[in-house]
Amino acid sequence: MKKATLFLLLIATLCGCRVHSSALPGVSGKAGEVIVVIGKDDWEGKLGTDVRATLARNCPWLPTKEALYSLVNIAPGAFADLFKIHRNIVFFDIDPQTRETGVFARKDIWASPQCVIQISAPDSATADSLFKGESQNIVNAIEQAERDRVVHNSILYENYELAPVVKEVYGGSPHFPTGYKLKKKAENFIWIADERQYTIQGIFVYSYPAAGDSLDLNPRTILAHRDAALKDNVPGMFDGSYMITGRYPSPQTEYLKYRGRALAQTRGWWEVENDFMGGPFTSHAFYSRDGKNIIVAEAFVYAPKFDKRQYLRQVESILYSWEWNEEK
Repeated sequence: MKKATLFLLLIATLCGCRVHSSALPGVSGKAGEVIVVIGKDDWEGKLGTDVRATLARNCPWLPTKEALYSLVNIAPGAFADLFKIHRNIVFFDIDPQTRETGVFARKDIWASPQCVIQISAPDSATADSLFKGESQNIVNAIEQAERDRVVHNSILYENYELAPVVKEVYGGSPHFPTGYKLKKKAENFIWIADERQYTIQGIFVYSYPAAGDSLDLNPRTILAHRDAALKDNVPGMFDGSYMITGRYPSPQTEYLKYRGRALAQTRGWWEVENDFMGGPFTSHAFYSRDGKNIIVAEAFVYAPKFDKRQYLRQVESILYSWEWNEEK
């Protein structure tokens, strides 16, 4: 039996794309939804438990419990054409006669832009081991696909008036879809938001001078400049109220590289001093092209009446669409 335990190629290339394939139908299903093709016994057994523990675990940085993804179980015999065009599919191919075992990420098999993860194994125990071994890569693949769909739609339905405002000051900008409007432009602070009756999805862009050392993207440095910028530019409803960084749970910063751009990603909760508003935020801090400044692009959500998973996923995906002036 030939074994292939590699997670094929790069996640960003395989799952999610910025241009739809015209030869395939568009995907179906709700954002954040994943079809899991697996037999009933396995779904109700240890394998299904481990799948749910990975894909339906609590979504981090939300004030209430929400699953990372909404899972729909389909038995292999019921996996008809109706389900094959779904946006995200995790397919368990468990067969004693299988000749190649492994976890394989593929895109646009039956629809576009589609992410399909196939786990091939001769038995359930092997499938479970393969799934757990690649669980983070599987999550990353689905997340990248969800993110790329938002970016694609942001570009397809872009409000072309907004990016030039940001580019003029910072040399680059995300792509803002229709619905987002310029709320504030100060000397070193731009606030763009999609504000509706009960929800706000907002983006801040600001900067601070770079010292050229390890403290530039230190979490304390990032949060200190964040609080200073928000105190000056994001007032609350009452006198003496303004947006701040929530200290519990403590914000966390991770360092990553996305499409050649190194950045510090900070996640946490925002609050309003002297008020009772709050919600999740995600910020990206990175060097300007000339290295003289740290640019911060931040996404936040206010949706007190609704689940926040999709609102946050949508607006933080816009951060990943950042492009410098000369990029196309």
